[in-house]
Amino acid sequence: MKVTLDKNGSTLKVSVSGRLDTTTAPELEKTLGSQLEGIESLTLDFGDLAYISSAGLRVLLALQKTMNRQGQMAVTHVNDNIMEVFDVTGFVDMLTIR
Repeated sequence: MKVTLDKNGSTLKVSVSGRLDTTTAPELEKTLGSQLEGIESLTLDFGDLAYISSAGLRVLLALQKTMNRQGQMAVTHVNDNIMEVFDVTGFVDMLTIR
């Protein structure tokens, strides 16, 4: 997994590529945990994300809860495979997907 951060004031764009799974989810959680203070708008770009597991979904849920208190979160460029996971798990109703 590769994570790229683009912070501009209270806006943070996070591009995630590769696999978000049991091995890599803690890395994403740790990376973002230290970056969210003062962030009002979080965008996760999944254009290059190939796979997401339940561990990755757990991280998304935690991020969504944090951003519900601080501002807003959106997930962009979701491919068909990831969208199917979101659909089956009900995350399509919890996340703002663009």
